[in-house]
Amino acid sequence: MTTSRIGPGQTGLPDDLRDVVTVELEEIDETLSVMVAEQAAERTRDGELLTQRLGLDGERPETLTLLGARYELSRDRVRQLYTRATGQMVRRVWATGYPDTAVFAARYPVGQGDERLVRALLTEIYATDSDIAAQDLAYLRLRLAGHHLMDAKRLAGFVFQRIAGWQQRGRWHPLGSRPAEPVTGPLIPLLRQVDWATGNPDPLPDMPITTVDSADDARGSIFSDTLGRETSFDTALEARLLRMLDESEQVASYTERPVAVEYRLDGVQRVHYPTVAARLTDGRALLIDVAPLARIAVHGNRIKLAAAAAVAQGHGWGHLVFTGSRIGEPDLREHTVAAQQESILLGRLAQGPVDWSEFRGYATETGIDVTDLAALVLRHGWRWERGPFRLDREG
Repeated sequence: MTTSRIGPGQTGLPDDLRDVVTVELEEIDETLSVMVAEQAAERTRDGELLTQRLGLDGERPETLTLLGARYELSRDRVRQLYTRATGQMVRRVWATGYPDTAVFAARYPVGQGDERLVRALLTEIYATDSDIAAQDLAYLRLRLAGHHLMDAKRLAGFVFQRIAGWQQRGRWHPLGSRPAEPVTGPLIPLLRQVDWATGNPDPLPDMPITTVDSADDARGSIFSDTLGRETSFDTALEARLLRMLDESEQVASYTERPVAVEYRLDGVQRVHYPTVAARLTDGRALLIDVAPLARIAVHGNRIKLAAAAAVAQGHGWGHLVFTGSRIGEPDLREHTVAAQQESILLGRLAQGPVDWSEFRGYATETGIDVTDLAALVLRHGWRWERGPFRLDREG
């Protein structure tokens, strides 16, 4: 395999995530979910750990520090358990031939140049907001594709280095260089998607909430000219949003991780920290969540985002979901799906839930894509679960 140097300014990442959200990318995660389920049959905690670390449930992957706090273990011990679990899982797949890993071999072929492989992995990670587990995801996908151990480690290391480069001061925006003057254009379409509250907005918090993993080394930080202090972010999508706010002449101030949103998901109490709250120069304020287009309609995210919207309303703030695409949540609800595609799926769901194998066949037959699926889920209030995939009309 030829080693290629990939310059920090040559990311090739898409400006609109709709361009890379595909059924094939969903199949990669679904195949991983099947593998994790097999591992969990012997070790229940392995299933939970792998799902949460890799974000297979459709939510953002979790830091090793946060997982350590949840299981009352050190960060290093969590890393050891994760490494052991993935090793056992991969060996089981190779020994049994189940599930079929052809999808990995086709997507990350052995012999393809380093630069193309790294760019493909970076694009997928960016599109799914998975930077926190980028190295782990890259390594696992490459190994399952048949890459030699050392090649998989080396290429996954390149992915990690690129993301670390995004997180360095002055290089934190992957889509372009910093403009000399404030800008308005990129923010205006987003403001049209805000669900605004009525009444006078509450003041923004002065500083972000400190979480158990606030100092985790998976996070990036930059100096904000608007705030006159360091700000932190977890992913390139968050960095893109913060950069937009910092450079916009319409933004007076903002605070990252401004509130803790408590909610329940399937009977389990959870806490969510929205990305940022911003005050505009016209006096309005809004709470902004980052949820990539490929994940916005997944059940866990729907519950979380609804809870954040309710908190925003209580503060007199608007609520916005930044999807990394020109298509926002309101646009998705109005997105046109072919009548035949919609009617076939409506009729099938009337009979009961749909699993991945059935949906994959339906997608191949009708040409429906992930954006279409997200639109239908939001429009009809269906329940879309991942890790493993399950689509049900009962939301």
